[in-house]
Amino acid sequence: MPLAPALLIVGAAILGAILGWWPLAVWADRNIHTPSDERMSLRTLRVWSAIATAVGFALLTWRFGAHPVLPALLAVVATGVVLSIVDLTEHRLPNAVLLPTLGLVAVLLVLASALTGEWVRLLWALAGSAGMFLLYFVLALISPSGMGMGDVKFAAPLGLALGWFGWTVWLVGVFAGFVIGGVVGLVALLLRRVTLRGSIPFGPSMLAGAIGALLLFGG
Repeated sequence: MPLAPALLIVGAAILGAILGWWPLAVWADRNIHTPSDERMSLRTLRVWSAIATAVGFALLTWRFGAHPVLPALLAVVATGVVLSIVDLTEHRLPNAVLLPTLGLVAVLLVLASALTGEWVRLLWALAGSAGMFLLYFVLALISPSGMGMGDVKFAAPLGLALGWFGWTVWLVGVFAGFVIGGVVGLVALLLRRVTLRGSIPFGPSMLAGAIGALLLFGG
């Protein structure tokens, strides 16, 4: 690997670690309402946040390099880490993070389309956002106990990022999220961490599915 791309990846990892430690971990901590004695300490939260953000930043930078779309994808990872931490702790995705995520990703994708001149990708992104939002909304109506409105709202920014790359990436990202969620649910049942009537946080699986699709098929 040439020195310049290697340095870019390392720099992205360092940036991710710094952002994960602060302010992302602090942002997540402030959105968790569980009493402090019943959840992980801020220091532990910072460690996991820094690791997850650094790994996500490094992988996406390795895959896309200095492409104009990279900032939008890094924004998905950064805010997705915050949302995943809250979801794993309290089984909810707070609007205080969801709404800024949607706006930030949308603005960065507009900028990416302007820099590349590929405005049709922006149309794909809007269609992907609307399609993923509607899909999750229908699922939430059918099974409100299995799909929360936070998941429905999270689908909008994820659909934006996936849709920018076309329908193949969008479909893989959506499908991968359900596969990962199913595997996590099965493992949780086998380990007796949840019952058949219980639920597991789905936000992290949605994020992992989207990132996986971007890494494997984005381009």
